[in-house]
Amino acid sequence: MTAPPPSTPPPPPPSRWAVWQLHVRRLARRLMRLPLTMMLTSLLAGLGIVQLSFQLVNTAYRSSTGSQQSAEARTHIQSLERDVQVLQDAEDNAVTPGYLRELARCQGFVGVGERVVVSPEAPASPGENCSVVRLP
Repeated sequence: MTAPPPSTPPPPPPSRWAVWQLHVRRLARRLMRLPLTMMLTSLLAGLGIVQLSFQLVNTAYRSSTGSQQSAEARTHIQSLERDVQVLQDAEDNAVTPGYLRELARCQGFVGVGERVVVSPEAPASPGENCSVVRLP
């Protein structure tokens, strides 16, 4: 039987100095990476602040222009409602005898029992007897 080969003794434990140097090297590596991550974090935070500022300004602008546009729309709607009322009144009055008589007078017609009187100072070309009202 052969004897087993002599085993190598285990290495001595590292000294405190070597352990301390290893920790210092790891810490130095972490600290060297820190400025890069801090710069990247600062850049992303700055971009977030710029984006948030833009969103706030954009919201304020849309709010002010939206209220201004709604006020303009309300006045336009009121104007259109007035025009609709004028047109409905004109349509209702278009067939009444009083309105037709008034239109005939404006064009120079006279009634059946009326007497025509012409002034000697009347102009050669007759003007408009009634004011013209423009419908919307």
